[in-house]
Amino acid sequence: MKIFTYDTTLRDGTQREGISLSCNDKLRIAQKLDDIAIDYIEGGWPGSNPKDVEFFDRMDELDLKHAKIASFGSTCRAGSDPKDDPNIKALLDSNTPVCTVVGKTWTLHVTDVLQTTLEENLRIIQESVRYLVDQGREVIYDAEHFFDGYKADQLYSLKTLKAAVDGGADVVVLCDTNGGSLPHEVSEIIAKIKNEIPDANIGVHTHNDGECAVANTLVGVQSGAMHVQGTINGYGERCGNANLCSIIPNLEIKFGHTCLPKGNLEQLFELSHFVAEIANLAPDDHIAYVGNSAFAHKGGIHVAAMRRNIHSYQHIDPELVGNQMRTVVSELSGRGNLFSKADEFDISIENNEDLSEILEQIKTLESRGFSFESAEASIALMLHRKKDGYEAPFELIDFSATVENREGRGVFAEAMVKIRVNDEVIHTIAEGNGPVNALDSALRKGLIPIYPRLEEFQLADYKVRIIDGSNGTASITRVLIDTQNGHKRWSTVGASPNIIEASWLALVDSMEYGLSNL
Repeated sequence: MKIFTYDTTLRDGTQREGISLSCNDKLRIAQKLDDIAIDYIEGGWPGSNPKDVEFFDRMDELDLKHAKIASFGSTCRAGSDPKDDPNIKALLDSNTPVCTVVGKTWTLHVTDVLQTTLEENLRIIQESVRYLVDQGREVIYDAEHFFDGYKADQLYSLKTLKAAVDGGADVVVLCDTNGGSLPHEVSEIIAKIKNEIPDANIGVHTHNDGECAVANTLVGVQSGAMHVQGTINGYGERCGNANLCSIIPNLEIKFGHTCLPKGNLEQLFELSHFVAEIANLAPDDHIAYVGNSAFAHKGGIHVAAMRRNIHSYQHIDPELVGNQMRTVVSELSGRGNLFSKADEFDISIENNEDLSEILEQIKTLESRGFSFESAEASIALMLHRKKDGYEAPFELIDFSATVENREGRGVFAEAMVKIRVNDEVIHTIAEGNGPVNALDSALRKGLIPIYPRLEEFQLADYKVRIIDGSNGTASITRVLIDTQNGHKRWSTVGASPNIIEASWLALVDSMEYGLSNL
């Protein structure tokens, strides 16, 4: 069965605290949503702010091949005629083929928020929908707070839906606006609504305040909904909206419904991370299906089982959603984790004793503050160093770093590095804006004449974490360095009570990994 997808990232998603999208941001996301073939893209509320007005003015810039753009607004005001209402006018002026109209279905909101009568509310719902339909628009009616309204007054909430249907609404969407309904409630209520108005196209719009948004959407489809609303990554006000990145694969893979054209589901991982990047939010690594850790395996027993049968600890093939399986190495690992990592890095390790030694080394180092989960380049080096004939591109002999504050010059750092390359000892000195920068400069100064490609290496990120603050300034410090060269990016780790040594360990591994062409 075809289930229609309706994305409200550009409107409801932007109501999340910490998200502010420019018009260009919204246009880029809309194009990406169309690329994966979302059916409806809600662009915003044209009557609410200039940014949304600009989006609708510029939506012709989009090269849409599948999606319909929807504008969002409310019914006309109580006591007014739709043709004279500014909200309705703004919807029409947006020139979208679809208008989504939100109306009140909970008696509490009718009497206390709108401060009108129950009968007047039914009128403005029906007439607002009818007027927009008569203007040639496809109309989606969002029944706000429907489930709370139904629990409070079944008969009246049903009347509001019938008013929208009588007005000609193409879809009536049942909204769990406060996000507090449970799956069994949603299932039962939607089934009853389908029985009461069997000819209506039912949609479902849920929020995640009870951590049930995705589940509520899925049971809604089970009970007869054919239209699902949500946002990418579940962005939205308070605890967020239903996450389309979970809803769509569940409906397609687990239920056997069709949401996207064949093959497009594989773009889901990329879409999730694209939207996170545009929203300037770190991707949630642990989000279902599209998180970097969604198919990451850490426990030794799990990895050993996975090596025997790939399905033993995975509910789907991660490639179905564009993701991939990863093996995480830590103090909880077994030899299977290292075998998998060796395969990943195309390193042949035949000696089980070597793996056992590496495993013990990892456990010892992690007990001293190291963490290898995000430092896969350091793991690759450990494996590579066990290969017969491996020679490191350089060997450290000595290093030192000082920080000075001199009158007239301010604070600066100086570092000395002595390394051996083949049989040559190289001794360099460099300054920097800090001790780590000075060490990096001194190391590069000595190595670049021998390894010119080192000039391509750039420090992409530098993270410092205090492992145990109970010892104050003598606490163990962990340093994670991300390096890139334009082609790839890799992470290395160091740990020590001395932050300079921790940084140096991570820095040296970073250089060795890049120069070893791993």
